[in-house]
Amino acid sequence: MGKVVTNPVMQVEFADGQPIVDAALIAPLMDLDLIGFQVLMQSGSISTGLERGTGDDTGKLRLTFVSPRWRVRLTCAEDGTVLTTARLRVARSPSE
Repeated sequence: MGKVVTNPVMQVEFADGQPIVDAALIAPLMDLDLIGFQVLMQSGSISTGLERGTGDDTGKLRLTFVSPRWRVRLTCAEDGTVLTTARLRVARSPSE
């Protein structure tokens, strides 16, 4: 089961309108240390996604990080305040 945390403990920064998230904040959510996270990012084993809200959610962002084991989703306010953090275990293949 996934876990959703509604306590805003993170802040997303922006550069040229694009979100920037400190890897040191995401790595522990994926049960990784900073170096392990960086290695997986550089190898392409962690993918990222960005969705911008529309309608009632205009101004909000949803950032998703997917590793071989975890999916972490941050929902952020327009100012970068993280409103919720969701963490979901990714199903393993039968060969693992």
